[in-house]
Amino acid sequence: MAATRARSTASFSPALFTYLRDLKKNNDRDWFKANKPRYDAAVLEPALAFIEDLEPHLHAISPHFVADPRPVGGSLFRIYRDTRFSKDKSPYKTHTGIHFRHELAKSAHAPGFYLHLEPGQVFLGAGIWRPDTEPLAQIRTAIADDPDRWTRTTREKQFASLYELGGDSLKRAPAGFDPEHPLIDELKRKDFIAVRTLSDKAACSRGFLEETADNFAAAGPLVHFLCDATAVPF
Repeated sequence: MAATRARSTASFSPALFTYLRDLKKNNDRDWFKANKPRYDAAVLEPALAFIEDLEPHLHAISPHFVADPRPVGGSLFRIYRDTRFSKDKSPYKTHTGIHFRHELAKSAHAPGFYLHLEPGQVFLGAGIWRPDTEPLAQIRTAIADDPDRWTRTTREKQFASLYELGGDSLKRAPAGFDPEHPLIDELKRKDFIAVRTLSDKAACSRGFLEETADNFAAAGPLVHFLCDATAVPF
């Protein structure tokens, strides 16, 4: 990480959270259109700059993860909600999500790193959320076959001091796996994600870029395990 450029100013400002709070109160197209310059200045432009600035830090962890600063189709999730199958027809998301996914990934359901910015709910994530059937089976098999590596990875001192494993789990042992396996609770997981909760204030601090990079690096062994399990390079 020493070769990467430190950012001399804060990546995000309180204006981002103020805008998102206002959007939550006025989640309609007319308000969004009238306040589009605020969105661009407080959310879009800082997020794209953050993605670009994080790229060398991310590649120091692994060259196979993508920091794409394009406003559409890149690492920044679109603000527009997909309301086709939802009772909630609010057109806009009231959070900012940035996903640094694997170069071979076609969706969010693959190993990666994530930043979530929402008033009162800022967190970093690492791992794989809701993997498809094949990678899910591969990850469970990798844990069952090498429980010591999974235990070392998830209980290592630095990792455990920063992250908590989250996501949903099955109530019963998955088909094909021994219900008496010593890591059966790990095998029941539907998601293999680690979450590091932060504050709005931390996200607006001058060192947030470097803090994010250091936290992602601490989660590197977990992502490495998941890459190996799903046969993609780390």
